[in-house]
Amino acid sequence: MTPQTNPPELAAVQKMQEYIEENLREPINLRTLANAAGYSPFHAARLFKEHTGKTPFEYIRALRLSRAALILRDGSDSILTVALDFVFSSHAGFTRAFTRQFGLSPSEYRKKGGPLNLFIPYKVLASYHALHQGGRKMTPESTTRTIFVQVVERPARKLLLKRGQKAEHYYAYCEEVGCDVWGVLCSIKEALYEPVGLWLPAHLIPEGTSKYAQGVELPLDYSGAVPEGYDLIDLPPCKMMVFQGEPYDDSVFEEAIQEVWNHIATFDPTLYGYRWAPEVAPRFQLAPMGYRGYIEALPVEPIA
Repeated sequence: MTPQTNPPELAAVQKMQEYIEENLREPINLRTLANAAGYSPFHAARLFKEHTGKTPFEYIRALRLSRAALILRDGSDSILTVALDFVFSSHAGFTRAFTRQFGLSPSEYRKKGGPLNLFIPYKVLASYHALHQGGRKMTPESTTRTIFVQVVERPARKLLLKRGQKAEHYYAYCEEVGCDVWGVLCSIKEALYEPVGLWLPAHLIPEGTSKYAQGVELPLDYSGAVPEGYDLIDLPPCKMMVFQGEPYDDSVFEEAIQEVWNHIATFDPTLYGYRWAPEVAPRFQLAPMGYRGYIEALPVEPIA
């Protein structure tokens, strides 16, 4: 996306994305999608492809198949039931589409499991604000009044991660690695927790790889597939101090992140009997979601 991008057009595309999300299990045609955007069907379709890289129906199909894959992974509904729930007209049509998208049939996936490259869309207007309006100063009205802090235990576990080359933060990582990693991480049934962005301690950074990466924590006995280009490493048990901000509007998620970072920068863990332990485990951030507040965690150890 270039700096010349028109935010009103992006807002229209995001309205279409939101309409798709809300009606994913219902028939969607181009006219109803265009009505959500406030443009003609032709113009709406052109804008959607320009800003998402997919036609509306490529996007809808990829999203339906990805959601269906998670239900096949975790549920017991028949393949036909899942197909019909996601507006496929037949078992055969769903199987063909699923196989083209993921390289194996729904029945093979249900039997074998393993990582898939799920389609995880990004809201285009929120992404635009992050890329082109970052660094905005916070106003008193936007300042979070409360940061919730707690210490949690992490057991010995494995970490499946995809490394970059030099990245030290999220945007550089995406430029180096691309946007497909999150979909793969979200597909792994055995995950202990949700996927995270993480800053690796020095001893976990092989030469020529990045400090920032994305990964998901798995049980110590995980024996599933490791996707090509990913690493599977062991992490020892540790304590993590978790910081969680207040809920926020998704359009200002960078401000919400900065608020938590400001709090961490001045926080003294010794007041609670801990000290920072940056070499013990990766520092991590959860995907920013406004309804729950921004969440980040740093490794700590008790003061003897």
